[in-house]
Amino acid sequence: MNDRAVAPTEQTSNQPPLLVGYNAWEQDAILRAAVEREGGGWIGARAHRLGELVGGERMQLLADQANRHLPQLRTHDRFGERIDAVDYHPAYHELMALAFGAGLHSVAWKARRDGAFVARAALNYLWNQAENGTSCPVTMTFAAVQVMRNDAEIAAQWEPKMLADAYDPSPLHLSQKRAATVGMAMTEKQGGSDLRSNQTSATALADGAYALEGHKWFCSAPMSDGFLTLARTVAGVTCFFAPRWLADGSRNGIHIQRLKDKCGNRSNASAEIEYHGAWARKIGADGRGIATLIEMAHLTRFDIVVASAGMMRGALNQALHHCEHRHAFGKRLAQQPLMQNVLADLALETEAATLLALRLARALDRSAHDPQERLLARILTPVAKYWLAKRNPAFMFEAMECLGGNGYVEEAPLARLYREAPVNSIWEGSGNVACLDVLRSMQKQPDSAAALLAEIRAGASGDRHLALLVDAIETQLAETGAIERRARRIVEMAALALQASLMAQHAAPAAADAFFSSRVQGDWGHAFGTLPGSARCDEIIARSRLG
Repeated sequence: MNDRAVAPTEQTSNQPPLLVGYNAWEQDAILRAAVEREGGGWIGARAHRLGELVGGERMQLLADQANRHLPQLRTHDRFGERIDAVDYHPAYHELMALAFGAGLHSVAWKARRDGAFVARAALNYLWNQAENGTSCPVTMTFAAVQVMRNDAEIAAQWEPKMLADAYDPSPLHLSQKRAATVGMAMTEKQGGSDLRSNQTSATALADGAYALEGHKWFCSAPMSDGFLTLARTVAGVTCFFAPRWLADGSRNGIHIQRLKDKCGNRSNASAEIEYHGAWARKIGADGRGIATLIEMAHLTRFDIVVASAGMMRGALNQALHHCEHRHAFGKRLAQQPLMQNVLADLALETEAATLLALRLARALDRSAHDPQERLLARILTPVAKYWLAKRNPAFMFEAMECLGGNGYVEEAPLARLYREAPVNSIWEGSGNVACLDVLRSMQKQPDSAAALLAEIRAGASGDRHLALLVDAIETQLAETGAIERRARRIVEMAALALQASLMAQHAAPAAADAFFSSRVQGDWGHAFGTLPGSARCDEIIARSRLG
């Protein structure tokens, strides 16, 4: 028996308990109301199960392990044979099985009912509160379906296993697997986002396929079963699909050169690869590879929008929980007036991000049969992607500061969320690329700007300042001189105006008023926690607590 007395220095007090044992779906009234309103409420039972997982200790442990024990590259086996294998910690494989088993990649395609994209957004939002690296292969597999459907034969072979609610990491040809994942390899070291500068070549083979030769600077999830990629034919940059394993059981000519040592997104491997005569099938028209991939890019950007909002919610939960349980200067932190200002400001940012993400999901749902929604989805995707991804790093830092030193250590999930935040802005089109995409959308489809402004005006009728902001956006668009230099400002104004409109329509009065006075009327500082004195912080915080 151990009779050792506990030393005073080993006694713990005034430390909050772990935030576990909650349901991230059932206890988030803002999320559930938005999902129901936008048409995806039928996902409730599945969201309940995922919400319980996200709020449980098991997933938090898996997320920590998968991001501490990083993927390892083995280019050759002990006999010198090239194997190009990436070894992951078992926690990563378990997370992948949970994500794919929950249908995060498939529900939007398989549901065949209204609100399918909203329903899937709810699941994606929940998942990203807990772990983000696994979201990359989930997102790519989800979005790749759109591109694969450009080739009926490839789609018939691959789509059933891409949409299987299962995870099969075995290194086998598609015919021997029960489920498949698809990745992307687009950028090259000399061009990055400038995909037209790609130099990888594609040579036609006798069987109608192509042999690829070249180097790709970023290939995310290199253990995927196949890759959408770009290579140059005589006609120009073209889209191809390259499986990792060939029908005869041999490996395709895809060599992994090294893994990237990334700032965040640590559980997910990203690699530099080379094609050495890699067998590939063309998808889409010759010379139209970038256009072929645009629809996929819209879907991956949509996922980034939802993920950014989900990450904010996850960080806000941690900040609120800590401040409710921690005492300082004679009160709980959550009772200190200045901390209340910070928490309320973070809660406003989270709610506005959530409403924006789910409004985009509704536009995607309805775009197939509603021309106005299709125009809105086209322009709103890069607007929302730019704005939420830009807001995310500053948000994560402020949430981390709410925990103080406890937030700055790796045991806290906020450290992982903070390191993860920048990637959402960098991947799938950096900030400048997203803003220029907005301008191109307006130039090619002038009605898209009108659709966005009409959506903003839906909530602007009762507020003079928001109406003035809409007028200011129109003025900016009318001034064509140096418009590219002003692209970020235009997109920022549009994003804030739409968030304010959505808050006016759907948020509680205290939250809507505070969002307007700070973000639209300008009674706000340059950091979170600078809401005006009129803000009803108690009401705002209470609405965002896990209830």
